[in-house]
Amino acid sequence: MGIGTYLRRRIAKPIVEKLDAQGQLLCEMHIRALLNTSPYDAPLRLERFGFRSFSQNDEDGIIQEIYRRIGIETATFVEFGVENGLENNSRLLLNQGWRGLWLEGNVRAARSAAAAFAAEIAAGRLQLRSTFVTRENINELIASAKFDALDLLSIDVDGNDYWIWEAVAAQPRVVVIEYNAKFRPPSRWVMAYKSDHRWTGGDYHGASLQSLIELGERKGYVLVGCCLAGVNAFFVRKDLVQDRFAVADSAALYNPPRFYLHSMLACGHPAEPFGAY
Repeated sequence: MGIGTYLRRRIAKPIVEKLDAQGQLLCEMHIRALLNTSPYDAPLRLERFGFRSFSQNDEDGIIQEIYRRIGIETATFVEFGVENGLENNSRLLLNQGWRGLWLEGNVRAARSAAAAFAAEIAAGRLQLRSTFVTRENINELIASAKFDALDLLSIDVDGNDYWIWEAVAAQPRVVVIEYNAKFRPPSRWVMAYKSDHRWTGGDYHGASLQSLIELGERKGYVLVGCCLAGVNAFFVRKDLVQDRFAVADSAALYNPPRFYLHSMLACGHPAEPFGAY
């Protein structure tokens, strides 16, 4: 064994593993402390129910809790921006027997998803389209799934999210959409529409939470919460909200960018295709 290999395996690796374990523990303590303080300790808040199975952050648990409160109607979803399908907001639902449509603009990622979920596609439980979503084609794409009604719509294209939701004619019971947490309520901000926009990794993307709230109001939706990491916002159709959720106050429900949670939230071993289950 060379000196370089020895240093990596016997010295560096154990140190990194120990630091990772300590980081996980500190993150768990941080989350528990956060959830036990105002406003997170309010009984109808959603953050305490968050967990991560296949979602980017704690969206899996929040989505599950929303449907526990409002019930499941058609068990159908449409999600775009799914990449290779291994990490998104609807994979857990697919695993629980839902049917859905995935849309992905990256050809290579869509090809990987098609291979990984070939069994679900062959069984007719999952439809997959390799296409770039715009406000001009979104309604045609949703209609192609031939769902009578839609339970969940999840939007994550790192750019034109606001404009695409504005164009959607369907009335899903729940909408999950990414917001730009840099802009705190009551700031209004929406990036200019560009049909071929691709995110470059910077802060020019999407829309502020306040702007999405106002769009949701016009479309008949109410903000019911945001994920703890400050990435996704959850909207429920107005007729379903009743007294089931915390008061829809943008400043109270807003979560700031806590992107460090993505690497710290426990989710077990790395995700594999459904064939492994």
